[in-house]
Amino acid sequence: MGTNLASIVGASAARDAAAPALRLGGRTLTFGDLDDGSARVATLLREHGLRPGDRVGVMLPNVLEFPLAYYGVLRAGGIVVPMNVLLKRREIAFYLEDSGAKLILAWHGFAGEAREGAADAGAELITVEPEQFAATLAALEPTTETAAVDDEDTAVILYTSGTTGKPKGAELSHVNLLRNCEVNARTNTTVGQGDVVLGALPLFHSFGQTVSMNASVLVGATLTLVPKFDPGEALETMARDHVTHFYGVPTMYGALLHHPDAGSYDLSSLRVCMTGGSSMPVEVLRGFEDAFGTIVLEGYGLSETSPVACCNHPGRERKAGSIGTPIEGVEMQVLDEDGAAVPQGEVGEIVIRGHNVMKGYWERPEATAEAMRGDWFHSGDLGRVDEDGYFYVVDRKKDMIIRGGYNVYPREVEELLYEHPAIREAAVVAVPHPEWGEEVGAAVVLEPGAEVAPEEISAWVRERIAAYKYPRLVWFMDALPKGPTGKILKREIDLPAQVR
Repeated sequence: MGTNLASIVGASAARDAAAPALRLGGRTLTFGDLDDGSARVATLLREHGLRPGDRVGVMLPNVLEFPLAYYGVLRAGGIVVPMNVLLKRREIAFYLEDSGAKLILAWHGFAGEAREGAADAGAELITVEPEQFAATLAALEPTTETAAVDDEDTAVILYTSGTTGKPKGAELSHVNLLRNCEVNARTNTTVGQGDVVLGALPLFHSFGQTVSMNASVLVGATLTLVPKFDPGEALETMARDHVTHFYGVPTMYGALLHHPDAGSYDLSSLRVCMTGGSSMPVEVLRGFEDAFGTIVLEGYGLSETSPVACCNHPGRERKAGSIGTPIEGVEMQVLDEDGAAVPQGEVGEIVIRGHNVMKGYWERPEATAEAMRGDWFHSGDLGRVDEDGYFYVVDRKKDMIIRGGYNVYPREVEELLYEHPAIREAAVVAVPHPEWGEEVGAAVVLEPGAEVAPEEISAWVRERIAAYKYPRLVWFMDALPKGPTGKILKREIDLPAQVR
C-alpha cells in the first residue's frame, strides 16, 4: 500500500491542530479545521455516490473551500480534476465527459457556466457558497479514515492542451505529488513550520497546487490566499501576514516591482521567491531582488512533471536566465531529433525522468507513447545545458502562447474561429505585450463578401472560451502565407502596425 496525498492534512493536524493552515482576509482555518472540514467533504461526496477511483471536477478559485474540496475528494478515494474557474460551458462539458466525472464542485460565482456544462456532460453539480457550504458540512459526520491507495494510484488529472487542440489529462499519482512537494519544500524553497506562503498562483494549476498548497500543508506552513492576483492586494497581504515565501509567474513579479506604492510596504519578512511558467526577464529578477531584499529562484516544470523538474537552488550559484539544475531524484537531458544527446551548449529537446513524471495521459495511449519515448518524458521545449549542468530554455517546440502565466494553445482557439460563419481561414499567434509577456492575436481571412468587425470576432470567441484564451487583437489579411504543402507559415504572418 501507499500513502494517500490527503494524509498530509491529518499529519499536520496531529502535530499542531491549532496552527493556522489557511487565511483569506479576516478568515482563518487551522490545521484542525482543515482536517475536520475535508473529512466532512469526503462524507458529502460519498452521500452523492462517490466511489474509490471516481473523478470529481473541482472548479473553485483561491478560496478556503478549495483545499477542503481537494483533500476531501482524495480522502474519499476519488480523483481530483481541477478546473480553471474561467472555463465556459463547452470546455467544462469536455473536461467532465473526457474524465468521466459524474460530480463537480463549483464556486457559486461561476455556477451558471458550470451548471450548463455539467448538464451537457450528465454530471451532478454541487454549488459551493461559503455560508451554505459550511452549514451543509456542519450537518454531516466526518469520514475519519483516509481511503487506502497504492502509490501509483491516480490522485489528480491535470488537463493540458497540445498541438491537437484537445486538452489531454495528465495523470499524476499520489507518489508523484507527494515526492514533488516534499523535495521542493526541503531543497528548493526551504519552507517550514511557522512560515507564511502567499497563495497568489491559481490552486487549480500544478504550480500553485504543489509548491504553494501541498508543500505548505505538508510542512505546517500557513497559506494566505489571494483569490485573484492584484499587485496592490498582494503587497498588502504580504505586509499584513508577514509573508516569508512568494511563488509566482514573471508577470506577477513585474507588477509588484512596478507598483507605484511598492516601497511603502514592509516586506522585510520575505525570504524566498520562486518563479516559473515562462522566462523571467533578467532585469525584472535583479530589480525585484534589489527592491525587496530577497532571492528569486527561477525554475521549470510542466503539468506532466507534477510540476517542478528543475530549479536554481538556494545556497548554490544562481545563473540569471537559467532554469537551474534538476531537482533531487530527477534527471534531464537535451536530445536531438534522433534521440541522441547533443553536445554541451547545443540546442535540442529537453527530456525528463524521475519520481515527478506522470503515469500518462488519461485514456490517450497513443499520446502517452509519443510523450514517453525511451523511458523519458519529452517536454516539447528546446533547451541547452552549460558546462556546470545548468539548463536554459531557448524556445518552445510546441505551438504555444504564454499569456500572463497561462498556457494558450493556438489550435484550440483556431478551431473555434473556424466555426464562425464569416471566417474562411485563421491563424492564432503570439503578439508581444509589455504586461502579459505575450498576447493572443488572430490573423483572419474572411469569406468573400463577409462583413464583420475585428472586435465582433473577439467578442464572439470570448463568449465561447475561457477569458484568457480569446484573441484581444484580430486583424484581416487577404491570404495567409503558406508553404509548398499548403501549411500556414505562422512565422511569416505580419503583425499589425500598432504592435510591431
